[in-house]
Amino acid sequence: MKSAVVYYSYSGNTRKVAKTLLGLLAKNGEAREIELVALDESGNFFKQCLRARKHVRAKIENPEFDLSGYDLICFGTPVWAFAPVPAMNTYLDNCKGVAGKKIILFTTYGSGTGNKNCLDYIQKFLSEKDITEFKRFSIQQLKVNDQDFVPIEIKKIL
Repeated sequence: MKSAVVYYSYSGNTRKVAKTLLGLLAKNGEAREIELVALDESGNFFKQCLRARKHVRAKIENPEFDLSGYDLICFGTPVWAFAPVPAMNTYLDNCKGVAGKKIILFTTYGSGTGNKNCLDYIQKFLSEKDITEFKRFSIQQLKVNDQDFVPIEIKKIL
């Protein structure tokens, strides 16, 4: 199986989860990492949250938008103000070749208040691209470094 893990990570939490997921997927085939880098990200977290809440799009560096060569595609984002980050919004707008693919959505979050809203938003958005098979998981930022917890949560959905 050929898999892609597309993610954005500001603090490193989502990256840690993505790397664990990549390691598990690589045991069953090829797993490609696609880390999104925002070129216009504010250093002010409040401004970042406002942009996320308004579903603003970001400029991203060297994106690979064609995902047609993958069987499984994973999208990961931190939750900012009940929403995915602007870089992920841009990627979701522009990605192609996802129709009929298996999809895993994952988030990292702080309080958890907006986590479900964020996942629901991404799933609804991708449903409009003819995707019907979704799996989802979330990891609270306090548990990202737990060597046992993260792989167990991921294995539940694989």
